[in-house]
Amino acid sequence: MIVLKTSRELSFMKEACKISANALKLAGEMVEPGVSTWEIDQAVRHYIEKMGAVPSFLDYNGFPASACISLNEVVVHGIPSKHEILKQGDIVDIDVGAYFKGFHGDNAWTYPCGKISDEAQKLLDATKESLFKGIEQAKPGNRIGDIGHAVQEYAEARGYSVVREFVGHGVGAKLHEDPSVPNYGTPGRGVRLLKGMTIAIEPMINQGTEKVHILEDGWTTVTRDSKLSAHFEHTIAITENGPVILTIPD
Repeated sequence: MIVLKTSRELSFMKEACKISANALKLAGEMVEPGVSTWEIDQAVRHYIEKMGAVPSFLDYNGFPASACISLNEVVVHGIPSKHEILKQGDIVDIDVGAYFKGFHGDNAWTYPCGKISDEAQKLLDATKESLFKGIEQAKPGNRIGDIGHAVQEYAEARGYSVVREFVGHGVGAKLHEDPSVPNYGTPGRGVRLLKGMTIAIEPMINQGTEKVHILEDGWTTVTRDSKLSAHFEHTIAITENGPVILTIPD
């Protein structure tokens, strides 16, 4: 069931999204060689709790951390660890959510650790731009397929592949709500977009094959060919004036 948000509910969501965005910004500022992914996760948790919110991911279906931190060939759901130390050239996907006043905010960004290769930078640039291409299509009267097609067309035209196993989603009182928001699709097909919908658009784009593999921990998802993957995400509201990005930091 798709839940349309009232203006009052949307105001609460904006607060949750602001906390989530600021936590992600803090995490990104910590990305540098020698820092552990555990340290970043602890900083995220401390900030979210200091703001009176709850980390959306902590204990969500058993996930053991407040942030998903996924390096290089890890597509999503990397588990932070004291033993995982960032090094020069890594690309670092950080996914953060915050629950506040009954609503969630959800966002992700892939950061370069120091100087990265030209190939890695091109992947980051293309994935980020594909997110904004998808957001442009999130307006009343369009359909879910318009969003996915915009992401897919942009990424594949540059030689990259789109992950199929994981998709964007509705966001609200629950972290994952209807509708699903794939990063691929056919224009004019799928759920019609309406004012009051709030969704997370989150392209996961791979250098090589779109195929992925989940490791034995049940969470960490890697590319089948061990090539790089990037991930960018915003929570947005669909308004009568078009899409509004909610996960904007201070």
